[in-house]
Amino acid sequence: MTDTRTPPPLIGDERTVLNNWLEWHRATLAVKCAGLSDAQLRQRSASPSTLSLLGLVRHLAHVERVWFRRVLNGEDLPKLWDKDRHNDADFDEVDTASVQEAFDTWKEETDLARVISAAKPLDAVGERNGQDCSHRWIIVHVIEEYARHNGHADLLRERIDGVTGE
Repeated sequence: MTDTRTPPPLIGDERTVLNNWLEWHRATLAVKCAGLSDAQLRQRSASPSTLSLLGLVRHLAHVERVWFRRVLNGEDLPKLWDKDRHNDADFDEVDTASVQEAFDTWKEETDLARVISAAKPLDAVGERNGQDCSHRWIIVHVIEEYARHNGHADLLRERIDGVTGE
């Protein structure tokens, strides 16, 4: 497993530190998925959980879309993976899901999130479910989503092939 992540700086302005931590966590998920077959990416954690690395990629693509495009940028977009029909479709419906589509969608959503985030001040305000939230809060929340799910990814990867790491 090749790790090409750049550690976040220990010193920097707020935006630099936040952006670098978010990039670190995005890259961590990629590292956890690197070199695995489609079947390994679909492998579930432990019953009754439906957690898999592919499900995490699908979920985090959805997270990026919701928080940066829908909430912060005000785009009227459908949820990914038919989550309007089944809220956990990103996790539950991976058995026949396209791995390539999931990774392409995740890349597209992260690329769009970067563009949107770069164009907005940290004090910019988005709206979710009738509540205002700052761009700053959104970045911290998305970092938290990745951090939590990267812990899951670490355990999943260790279960799949014994590979561990930060």
